[in-house]
Amino acid sequence: MNQKHDKHALRVGIAGLGTVGKTVAKAIDAGIDGLELAAVSVRDASAAAAWLADLNCTPRIVSFDEMPLYADVVIECAPSQLLPKIAEPMLRAGKTVVPLSVGALLDHMDLVEIAREHGGQISVPTGALLGLDAVTAAAKGTIRSARMVTRKPVTGLLGAPFLEENNIRIDDIKTPMRIFAGTPRDAAKGFPANLNVSVALSLAGIGPDDTELEIWADPALTRNTHTIEIDSDSARFTMTIENIPSANPKTGLITALSVVALLEKMRAPLRVGT
Repeated sequence: MNQKHDKHALRVGIAGLGTVGKTVAKAIDAGIDGLELAAVSVRDASAAAAWLADLNCTPRIVSFDEMPLYADVVIECAPSQLLPKIAEPMLRAGKTVVPLSVGALLDHMDLVEIAREHGGQISVPTGALLGLDAVTAAAKGTIRSARMVTRKPVTGLLGAPFLEENNIRIDDIKTPMRIFAGTPRDAAKGFPANLNVSVALSLAGIGPDDTELEIWADPALTRNTHTIEIDSDSARFTMTIENIPSANPKTGLITALSVVALLEKMRAPLRVGT
């Protein structure tokens, strides 16, 4: 049975019920003032229906094209290649899209123009990163350099297209190994499930072609670690975050919590942060 609709609530849709999607769904279902879990889009409707049945209020299961009829904002938690199919109907309807596959945006920047034309918005969450407020502020002046170094446990990097294409084996490494040095634009293609954070950093700062990025596989690590170094005319800062992996080793636990925090801000009477 579908939940009772509060006409004043922000109706949230979730596209994809993987680790992040389920965490966000549970958080909204547990109760966030001003938010209502209204709809989900999934590949396997029967499996989703069985999982959703345990929630207090069951959202509709709809297609990507139907999502704008039931949701004001959709959280994209799906494989990156599906981002355009999820985002475009919402943006054309003047709605909001919160993408987790931020790297896919670089190949589909036409979505930004669609949002502009129809009054929609793409709202990129901080995700597994930190300090995007400071980077965004610094970018209002001049950022001279932006650098990010990511270090991950081996299990969080296995299967990345870049490793497969370049025949780089990390399964049995015993010491830290640098597996990539380049830009977020290149990393978005080579590590689509891992480096959305670097693209988010680049979009907040000086762009995906001028931001420097290194990726290390480290067999001694148990946490996904990102260090940002920014040098600008207003501030110089270095920040490091160590994220505990979720059930999906490629994604940190804080990613889903970041989405929940962003949703809360949309209807909060007090907003903290830029």
